[in-house]
Amino acid sequence: MSRRPHAIIIGGGHNGLTCAAYLARAGKRVLVLEAADRLGGAAVTRDFAPGFSVSGCAHLLHQLPRAISDELGLARHGLTFAAEKMPTILLSPEGTHISLSAAGSTGLSNADATAYRAFMTRMRRFAAHLRPMLDMAPPRLGTGAWADTSGLLRLAWQVRSLGRTDMRELLRIIGMNVYDLAEEHFDSRQLQAAVAFDAVLGTNFGPRAPGTVLTLLYRLAAENGNGATATAQPRGGMGAVSDALAAAARAAGAEIRTGVRVKHVLVRGDRAAGVVLADGTTIESASVISNADPRTTFLHLLGPQHLDTGFVRRVDHFRQRGLAAKLHLALSAPPPFRDLDAASSRGRLIIAPTLDYIESAFNASKYGAFSEAPAMEIVLPTASDPGLAPSGQHVLSAIVQYAPYTHTDGWASARPKFLDRIIDALESYAPGLRSKIVAAELLAPPDIETEFGISGGHWHHGELAFDQFFMVRPVPGATQYESPVADFFLCGAGAHPGGGVMGVAGRNAARQVLKKAA
Repeated sequence: MSRRPHAIIIGGGHNGLTCAAYLARAGKRVLVLEAADRLGGAAVTRDFAPGFSVSGCAHLLHQLPRAISDELGLARHGLTFAAEKMPTILLSPEGTHISLSAAGSTGLSNADATAYRAFMTRMRRFAAHLRPMLDMAPPRLGTGAWADTSGLLRLAWQVRSLGRTDMRELLRIIGMNVYDLAEEHFDSRQLQAAVAFDAVLGTNFGPRAPGTVLTLLYRLAAENGNGATATAQPRGGMGAVSDALAAAARAAGAEIRTGVRVKHVLVRGDRAAGVVLADGTTIESASVISNADPRTTFLHLLGPQHLDTGFVRRVDHFRQRGLAAKLHLALSAPPPFRDLDAASSRGRLIIAPTLDYIESAFNASKYGAFSEAPAMEIVLPTASDPGLAPSGQHVLSAIVQYAPYTHTDGWASARPKFLDRIIDALESYAPGLRSKIVAAELLAPPDIETEFGISGGHWHHGELAFDQFFMVRPVPGATQYESPVADFFLCGAGAHPGGGVMGVAGRNAARQVLKKAA
């Protein structure tokens, strides 16, 4: 870049690339610096065994808004899908699986099928009214500024416009635990568990935790902007999403460099003025935007010396220790799930038979142990995209709940034991699976931290909870994508609206940077 960039973005994850694309489209000179040799952060495709490729961390796309995809022309930049509108299959050891999809459900009683349709219709209505919250810079509290007051009024109107009956219901349930909500609506124990599993996936919660209805509504609100694609598997893995975002950013004029590690942010006169690289090189810019998690951003890249003690304490207490592991299996043949047809094998497979099963799996993590009977979200990428493995062979990818960041015995000894428990659990649904395993990889939260540079190994860069959500995310003093240091911004999943491969934090941050520069 021949001239000083308007903005330097630290980190080439999907939010950083989205932010870069929107800033470059607005005519700004943008430089993205990524420490790794590949772009995408946790949305990458990589080999884990010779000839076998997998989405390294995130493995399904269900929250990327259609608006971002269309505005950035991601299809034009190579993003295609191997599977779309993927059904959710609730696995049963006996083979009596339940299928849930936009087209309807199978395997449920007439009463539960009717109840599920009514429940999802109402929850999606709530989600649609909450959706605008995700696309805005959250208003600040107690400022007296008209922009913040009007933002709060718009938020109140979104809830009030539901009508009296639905507004009362939303206010009744939003602080509830999902265990009680699921029991309230369904007789099927498996259906109850499926609803609860979506609420706790990737979180530090069990289904009895208060606020888990909020996390379920958050998931549905994020999916609301997705459009017709719904739950999808990108062709070539999640790295294809990052590649398309990078291509869109470059096409708009952004410069992207990989293998370049930022040592710290350059601060002059209490303003961010550029970055200093690990090799000592200084690059000046008008603003700096961090795609890293809040702890890395403030305590390492910026440094406590530029922040007041109270703010540092809030960042230090920000909860961002992961509780989900990632499993990759290379298989010599299709996994032998009992009575699973070809169409279902291309879906999203869930192992979570009852609410108490999930709660028991969570309980172990409270004492620094992994779940002896884990709950899982499983996909078989090669069922829809055979090029990810050698001919006739397959890949299994799973998010496994629960795996504490700190194990009492240490992960060096716990990892092989946990892997064995997971395979045992899979064997009860797919007898003979173990004999087909060619290679296996299990990433516990410390491994996710190391590989993807996420402090604590949390998929969402920080827990999604009432005290770390919307206008207080990540912490007071760092909302609206800004920070206590002028011209230093956040665009990662630690900022509002949080995690998931959706790019909304990146787009919102770009809007805020442009607003400040105007």
